[in-house]
Amino acid sequence: MVIVRDYPASFTGPGPDPRTVAVIVHDGVTVFELGVACDIFGDEWSATFGVPWYRLLVCGVTAGPVATDSGFQVLPACGLERVREAGTLIVLPAVSFGQIPAELPAILRQAHERGSRIVSLCTGAFALGAAGLLDGRRATTHWEECAELARRYPAAKVDPGVLFTDEDDILTSAGSAASIDLCLHLVRKDHGTEIATQLARQLVVPPQRDGGQAQYIDAPMPDHDGFSLFAGTLAWLQEHLAEPITVEDLAARAAMSPRTFARRFLASTGTTPYRWLLRQRIQLAQRLLETTDLPIDLVAGASGFSTAANLRKHFSRAVRTSPQAYRRTFASRQAS
Repeated sequence: MVIVRDYPASFTGPGPDPRTVAVIVHDGVTVFELGVACDIFGDEWSATFGVPWYRLLVCGVTAGPVATDSGFQVLPACGLERVREAGTLIVLPAVSFGQIPAELPAILRQAHERGSRIVSLCTGAFALGAAGLLDGRRATTHWEECAELARRYPAAKVDPGVLFTDEDDILTSAGSAASIDLCLHLVRKDHGTEIATQLARQLVVPPQRDGGQAQYIDAPMPDHDGFSLFAGTLAWLQEHLAEPITVEDLAARAAMSPRTFARRFLASTGTTPYRWLLRQRIQLAQRLLETTDLPIDLVAGASGFSTAANLRKHFSRAVRTSPQAYRRTFASRQAS
């Protein structure tokens, strides 16, 4: 039996705390997603990154041990009464997506009404659907279950082609490993790109994967030799983001024709060379906005966008805010 640690009562408060994350567990819960949530939000990363970290509460739906999908039990240190403290609730998948405790939908609705954000990992999205929280919102789940999610909750806008969705206070992820993507996305929203990238490095995972679920469905792996050559090209590209680069330049560097390069790039990353380059440049711009006082036009030049106008156009499309507003947001968070 695994006992999940509790936290001192001095952390508790009268309402949702933005730093408190409650992971809800019940019989049949899957160990992988539980481990992801506990590793990212439960470990003490404050000393590593120099910022206040989250406070994790593992809350059992019922009193006593919870049976996991892997044949052992977990004894949650908290009950559902502690959910009220959490600014973020994480709903895990179970062995069967129909295995939703009767009281869970009402708990999720009430938490959302109090101002908490609700996050589902994998087929945990079915609990959000049962609570009515997906109505009119984009959502996703494991690609095999997207059709069933859409059938059960027709008011939801189910997208089977993405790794996760973010509707501000309602977030959903695709299957298994996509839970890592979504949890890192939450860290990125709360602490910025620099911290999320450092955490991804600690976890030995990509800080942000491009593409979507479609790339993992019956997709053949590239041959080893070709992939090694291709990885070298990507590493070079990340070090030269500020330079004007064309697909023809990259293809020549990889010793491929432009058509072969584009095809192999899509197979390996799930996105086009242009979109991959754009995402890397936006991430670099985010880090510069968070960690430097460079004027916007210099950030644009250093991240490969050439002009401030070009940076604003692409940054606003991808991040849904302006570079100036993004910098102010993270400056105020650091000050607080």
